[in-house]
Amino acid sequence: MRLSRQRRMVLDLLWAERSHLSARDIFEKLNDLGRNIGHTSVYQNLEALQSAGVIECIDRASGRLYGYRADPHSHLTCVESGSITDLDVELPDDLLRQIEAATGFAIESYTLHLSGRRRP
Repeated sequence: MRLSRQRRMVLDLLWAERSHLSARDIFEKLNDLGRNIGHTSVYQNLEALQSAGVIECIDRASGRLYGYRADPHSHLTCVESGSITDLDVELPDDLLRQIEAATGFAIESYTLHLSGRRRP
């Protein structure tokens, strides 16, 4: 994959923000920083980066969010704010074996999606 100037701008922003952003958020943040990039270019570059496995894409009811990580990891979503936190979780081997026994599948990889709210 060729790393064009626009792709680099999108990647640099995602790495700097270290959060999950919509294409609109990315467009607005880049233009606020004085980087002239159009809506279409943002969408095309996000799709290319996601297809190449460089970034992640999370489909939500409110639209897609893009994140700076492409490695297997889990997410914790705040039910009040909708913010997403990346988690590196390793399930115990005995739990994985229990799941395999109950389902008849050999688990090769997994991600968890947890939802909750901050404690007062």
